[in-house]
Amino acid sequence: MIYQKGEILVRRLSENDKHLLIKWLSDPMVLQFYEGRDRPHDLEMVDKHFYDRKSQDVLGCIIEHRGIPIGYIQYYQLDAETKIKYGYAVGSEIIYGTDQFIGEVNYWNKGLGKLIVSSMIDYLTTQKKAMRVVMDPQTWNKRAIACYEKCNLKKIKILPKHELHEGEYRDAWLMEYTHPKEKDTL
Repeated sequence: MIYQKGEILVRRLSENDKHLLIKWLSDPMVLQFYEGRDRPHDLEMVDKHFYDRKSQDVLGCIIEHRGIPIGYIQYYQLDAETKIKYGYAVGSEIIYGTDQFIGEVNYWNKGLGKLIVSSMIDYLTTQKKAMRVVMDPQTWNKRAIACYEKCNLKKIKILPKHELHEGEYRDAWLMEYTHPKEKDTL
């Protein structure tokens, strides 16, 4: 287990979770927002994207609600190249990124996204000592952006043609949560 907050538990991704990722990432409703409807995942794609990663710095996790797996979340410390790309100084400041989706669509629109994101921010700032947590939702994804804003992330800048989604490179927002300790030192 990585952490538990209320009815949400976040645990490491295991080999037994492949069937969940295949199920979620072949659902057109989920794919509309994560990966794209033109990229339904089979076992080979799930292995490649979630298990056979070149970088072991990304920690993939399953989100459970009351013991039921409902989604996926991953987090990673930004490397120097990504810091430069996002406009941060390369230095000792600890910045984490995270990506997530709720794969069980019957759990959408219940306020769980806010709980998931805010609990991950809390974990990263308290346990991993992150001074900033960033996300990069596509600019058209109003639901995700609204959720992140409810979790105190701020839009920082547009990342042009940032992500390939349904055959087109799409703009994304760089959104940032700044830990209150960091704000005090600015």
